[in-house]
Formats: sequence, C-alpha cells, structure tokens
Amino acid sequence: MESAKIIAKLARMLRNVGLAEEITQDVWVTALEEWVETGIPDNPGAWLMTTAKNRAIDQIRRKQLIERKSLIMANDPETADAQAETDDVADDLLRLIFVACHPVLSVEGRIALTLRLLGGLTPAEIARAFLTTESAIQQRIVRAKRTLNEAHVPFEVPGAAERDQRLASVLEVIYLIFNEGYAATAGEEWMRPALCEEALRVGRILAELTPAESEVHGLVGLMELQASRTSARVGPTGEPIVLLKQNRSLWDQLLIRRGLAALSRAQSLDDPLGPYFLQAAIAACHAQARAADETDWPQIVALYDALHEIQPSPVVALNRAVAVSMAKGPAEALEIVDALRNDSRLRDYHLLPSVRGDLLERLGRFDEARAEFSRAATLTNNVREQRLLRERMAACEQPAARFN
Repeated sequence: MESAKIIAKLARMLRNVGLAEEITQDVWVTALEEWVETGIPDNPGAWLMTTAKNRAIDQIRRKQLIERKSLIMANDPETADAQAETDDVADDLLRLIFVACHPVLSVEGRIALTLRLLGGLTPAEIARAFLTTESAIQQRIVRAKRTLNEAHVPFEVPGAAERDQRLASVLEVIYLIFNEGYAATAGEEWMRPALCEEALRVGRILAELTPAESEVHGLVGLMELQASRTSARVGPTGEPIVLLKQNRSLWDQLLIRRGLAALSRAQSLDDPLGPYFLQAAIAACHAQARAADETDWPQIVALYDALHEIQPSPVVALNRAVAVSMAKGPAEALEIVDALRNDSRLRDYHLLPSVRGDLLERLGRFDEARAEFSRAATLTNNVREQRLLRERMAACEQPAARFN
C-alpha cells in the first residue's frame, strides 16, 4: 500500500513514471536487506519514503535536472503558469492517475498502467478484472510505460479541455481499484479495505476538482454506499458474508448518508444518466432497505435494464439476472444465465457458475448446483471465496438439512 504513494511522489520529482517505479523497487530490495540486520523501523512507510526520495534526489543531481527545469521555467511563462495551476491540486496520486490515463496511450494501456502503479495490482489481478490473459496485461503495461517515456509526458493534472477527454478512463481505473479492495481477486483475505479507502479518497478529490461532472459524483456515491457494508461483509474469523445475510445494523450510516448526498448531487446536474449513477442508484436501493426482505427488487431490475441499455455487457446481464431471481423467481433468472453460458467473455468468470449454482439450489436441483459450485471454486483464486463455494457444495450434498 505504500508503493503507490512512493511512486507518485517520485514521479512528480523526476517527471518519469518508469524511473519512479524502478527506484521504488530498488528501495524494496534495500529494505529487505537492511531490515534483516536492523529490524523493521517503527514507521516503515516513512523509512521507505525517505530512502526513495534520497535516491530520487541523487538521480536529479546526476542528470542536472534541477538546473534544466529552472531554465525552462525562467524562459517559458506559459509553463510556469501551467505548473502553478497544477500545484493547486495538491495530490500526487491524482496527478499519477491523469498521467497514466494520457491520450498517447491506448484505453487498455491507461487502465492497466494505473492499476499497476496506484493499486499495486499484479498483472494476474488486472487480467481477472478485464476478463483477459495475464500476458496481455503485461504487454500493455510495458508498452504504456515505454510510450509515456518516449512522449516525455509531463507529470501534471491537465487543463479543463483535456481533462474531460481523459475522465472516463480515470473513473474506470478508480472503480477497478475500489473493486479489488471490495472483493479481492486472489489471496487469503476476502477484502483489502485499504484499497477501498484509497480509491474513495482519490474519488472525493476528483469530485472537488470536477464539481460539474455528474458521473464523478455518481462514482463517489457508488463507492461510499458499497464501502458502508465493509464491517458486515466479513465474519469474526474473516469469512465472507453475502449481502442478504449481512447484519445491516453494522452498515456505516455516515457513509450511506455521504453516498446518498453524492447521488443527489449527481442527479441535480441535469446530465444524462450514466453507468456509475445507475449503479449508485442500485446500491441506494439496498442501503435504504432496513431488512433484506424489504429490498425493492423490481426497481433494481428496472435500473439494471437502464444500465444494460447504455452499457451492455455480460457482467451487467449476469447481475441483472440475480435481481430478476429475487423479483420474479429463480426459474426466469436461470433462463437468462443459461443464455450467458455461450458468451466466451464469461468462460473463466467464476461468478457465472456461482450464480447458476445458487439458482439451481433454489430450484431443488442439488446435484447440478453442486457441480456449478465446484466449477466456481476452481475458477477463483481467493481462498475465502473458495471456502464459501465449497460450503455451498457441501450443503447441496445434504439438502434435507436445510429444512431442519
């Protein structure tokens, strides 16, 4: 979690994202070597940042960048004015996001690079988020860093016109970082809350930077509402707790109020309803239901219909099927899910067999449900989720116990 902060700080100092990442990796090696002898410092984050900054200063001195930058600033008033405007946005992480989302990169490259640098996600984790291969993500990251370096992209927040062009990919990146924290794709933990907090922090800053952008407020509202469930999503021993079984008294009411306020702010801007606004509206339906059986599922289905209209994707269709199962029953939802089984983009997506297993179990088709849960368990790399799916398998082996 310190990695993104250090890379962002060094990138601002060096104006070179690739070099910033290289120095950061060197600092990890130094820490591993020195801490074995000296022990972990009281504030390891500060130690890492100080060591990294010292390395960066050495780099600047060697290349005489300080003198060169001073000369440019003295002879180019426009550059000085642009730098002063950039400094008004006092957040290195936000600068790093806009640099990684620069138009010289492909859309895929922008998102992959930002997730790598800011979220600290591995290529495998990014690949799962995009339903693609790890090698494809690795190639995107290498190409993106090379392109930024060759284009000499400045480390700054762009002006208003260019910022609007890059906003969509920035929003996508922030939400993917949040999602990795909300439901980790791999590892021993069900959640990585620090990633959620970092995405929320950057999202809130972006909302203040672009107050007239409804989708920015929609995304912030969505993240606030989802983050409100954090304490209820994990049990005493770290086990995952699904939405319908959560203790809603543990939901963070402050985050819910913030989320609803952001949603209201987005709606007041009279822009066309965007995908983040619609997803936030779905989250609001859950947040406003005092109990699971009070959820307005028909309204959620209608919102998913609107979302699929403007952002058609198999994942949206799968989520809509879950809502249909609650509003109209599992049989109708199963027809939707069965149609999605032919979509190659969901071939290795573990939630497809997971959802199908749930529907089959509710229909009393326990042998088929067990097979689906088994397949889902093999497709996820999250240990907690694997255990949950295997528990669902075991329950299907003794269905009578469910009625005792």
